[in-house]
Amino acid sequence: MTTSYPSTSVEAREEVGRSICVLSYKSLKIDEIIKSVSDDGAGATALFIGTTRNSYQGKVVTRLEYQAYSKLAIKTMTDIIRTVHQSATRSTHYSTPAAVPCIISCAVHHRLGTVPVGEPSIVIAVSSPHRKEAFVACEQILEEVKQRVQIWKREYYEGEKEDEAEWKANSS
Repeated sequence: MTTSYPSTSVEAREEVGRSICVLSYKSLKIDEIIKSVSDDGAGATALFIGTTRNSYQGKVVTRLEYQAYSKLAIKTMTDIIRTVHQSATRSTHYSTPAAVPCIISCAVHHRLGTVPVGEPSIVIAVSSPHRKEAFVACEQILEEVKQRVQIWKREYYEGEKEDEAEWKANSS
């Protein structure tokens, strides 16, 4: 099965300070993504891994396919990272000096193309001096990516014709 993708759905990568956003047709390497946000000042690293599950609404899922308007999608992803860095607030019970950022580093990697059942389609990693800020930032990034980033998925189900698979917006 050979699939061709629109010329606008291409791999992309952009860095924002110590953070990174990536769109890739290759399998996501979770250990490398975690390592990319590591820092000796980080007391916490929050991680979200979204995988292709084997069922949806009673149907057996065989695979997902993702496409993006990559030029705009990567810009939207970096805007989300900037906003998270700017809006992060420090927990009141910590006395970490103000010179230490609430969020040290973020990584958002999203797959494009075919993603088989059991494989990650999105990985988000956030490092922070403290766990609360890392968890809050990780969830904020996930929700914003799903609401705003120009990525679409197509779900394929067992027993259904391939040409009947529907494209869906990447939403919550």
